[in-house]
Amino acid sequence: MKVTVVGAGAVGASCAEYIAIKNFASEVVVLDIKEGFAEGKAMDLMQTASLNGFDTKITGITNDYSKTAGSDVAIITSGIPRKPGMTREELIGINAGIVKTVSSSLLEHSPNVILIVVSNPMDTMTYLVHKTTGLPKNRIIGMGGALDSARFKYRLAEALEAPISDVDGMVIGGHSDTGMVPLTAHATRNSIKVSEFLSEERLAQVSEDTKVGGATLTKLLGTSAWYAPGAAVSSMVQAIACDQKKMFPCSALLEGEYGLNDICIGVPVLLGKNGIEKIVKIDLAEAEKAKMQESAEGVRKTNSLLTL
Repeated sequence: MKVTVVGAGAVGASCAEYIAIKNFASEVVVLDIKEGFAEGKAMDLMQTASLNGFDTKITGITNDYSKTAGSDVAIITSGIPRKPGMTREELIGINAGIVKTVSSSLLEHSPNVILIVVSNPMDTMTYLVHKTTGLPKNRIIGMGGALDSARFKYRLAEALEAPISDVDGMVIGGHSDTGMVPLTAHATRNSIKVSEFLSEERLAQVSEDTKVGGATLTKLLGTSAWYAPGAAVSSMVQAIACDQKKMFPCSALLEGEYGLNDICIGVPVLLGKNGIEKIVKIDLAEAEKAKMQESAEGVRKTNSLLTL
């Protein structure tokens, strides 16, 4: 299993670190356009191998895609990160050009690669990759929902004053502050609905805190978060590498599912060796359906800014 991470910034390096530590990949290639940057990150990470007990080889490369040849999975994190007060949508002009170039360069050397898109605005960048590469829909996956769901579970555990291993929940919809649809009615604590423990008002607060999870961190850090995004990606890559058929909410191209067409948006999927093995249909309440439609309208609005 060879995995390529494009972009050696905080998110890309975090992806590489968590993938290596889990020890399921033979090699992780980290590529960046900045001279020596990926090489330095790779060397630093390799010097943790004996301490963290992994044998995955991490290689750093400056802008030479030939070294990514034969990659099974590639993660696109490249592009500029959010600054305080900046929306994901404001990144579109700059990041669209970068993502387009990166995806075509990866496919030139790894025609069978499965692509995971992290660059923001993520749903629109995932849609862009679909439109410009012509790959089958199972091989292009947007990361957002896995991260948003992890943030949702964090907020639920906080509200419940429970260990996070007790909590399960999912966020679907667009990966944006207004587009996320935290499924509070489906969330559980050890199979018991969280509504048994939390008031409607507290659940509404959990939902709002989840939706602004990224913006909250951007305000505190002065840039985008990296630990949780890296962990989300590594879990997705592991599910593919180990053919786990594990369920994650991911941005997938919909062709009628959830009443939506020609859009990439977060829905539950099973991830395995072929990438998206199945889009999972769940019954939504009318209010959830309405929120999903509203979220899709927001994603379409951002998609309309693309120059395909």
